[in-house]
Amino acid sequence: MSQAAFEQLVDISLTVNGERVEARVPAGRHVVDFLRLDLGLTGAHAGCEHGVCGACTLQIDGEIVRGCLILAAQMDGAEIWTIEGVTDSKEITDLQDNFVERNALQCGFCTPGMIFAARDILTRHQGVPSREDIREHISGNYCRCTGYEAIVDAIETTARARNSEQEAAE
Repeated sequence: MSQAAFEQLVDISLTVNGERVEARVPAGRHVVDFLRLDLGLTGAHAGCEHGVCGACTLQIDGEIVRGCLILAAQMDGAEIWTIEGVTDSKEITDLQDNFVERNALQCGFCTPGMIFAARDILTRHQGVPSREDIREHISGNYCRCTGYEAIVDAIETTARARNSEQEAAE
């Protein structure tokens, strides 16, 4: 494919963090770059740009995905949630608080992706997931600062608290 094909502009209409967005994007621009450069949503980080590190993790149409592997031009009609959107909704405040309490973040580069992976397992798993299940679920996210024990602790603590609240409500 020629360089000119990647420079073509494509019109897209999508929903980002609950708000309608219309944009004209270069055909070769990745979603993470579109969010960061065009919309100013810098929470997702462009790390390895090969889908390995997890720093660019987002939620697209209900699934967590790597924003560096998907083109913005493919997002016409999609619903995207970024770390900014789920933070503003307050749905992950307890999880974020537990990351801070357990010292599960240091430089913060991996944190948005880790939070999305944690949010995903907490949403999909009934009850409290095992530490092995948590490790498996976050295994696509690299952290070079904290290691993973504190991150697993933070996710497990959140799951236990949410489970206790749910049991008390029943």
